[in-house]
Amino acid sequence: MPEFIDDATFGTYFETFEHTAWRLETRRGYASDREGPNWARWQAGEDVSHDAPRAWSENVRRQTAAGKRFERIRIVDDPPTEGQRFLLARATNNEASGEDIRHLWRADAGRLRLPAVDFWLFDDRRALILHFDDADEYLGAELVEDPAKIAEFCRIRDASWPRAIRRRDLAGQVASRA
Repeated sequence: MPEFIDDATFGTYFETFEHTAWRLETRRGYASDREGPNWARWQAGEDVSHDAPRAWSENVRRQTAAGKRFERIRIVDDPPTEGQRFLLARATNNEASGEDIRHLWRADAGRLRLPAVDFWLFDDRRALILHFDDADEYLGAELVEDPAKIAEFCRIRDASWPRAIRRRDLAGQVASRA
């Protein structure tokens, strides 16, 4: 079992990075989404695209105002899972805070040989690998600073980012396939 950092330490990485916080999301769903209040609202057909400001979005705003970047790629199945459709509906909230969220079809991720691992990459120097159980419950984050592993995460980012599409483009593709 990997050694996990504590939650307070986890949060500091999003405040102290110098230029880029980049995330790869590979799961088909996250238990934290299903357990949150917006899930039931979304399933009832309500618009969940905007929230009142919260700590995460306020920090993203501060960091991006300072010229830093928050970027994510979300791997999406065809057709998207319920969890992926929920994240697509919620993405405008993150984007309004300053995140650049893009999507990559799982088949394209397979052709790029992307691993099935969720991680944050900070400034091309350190990463947090996010661990989940089979029920999509978050277990903890493992700090990685090994240069070879960081180089692999940079390769993953560099291979996938130019091929990923913006939320509005993915939404159009999903709607045209329905």
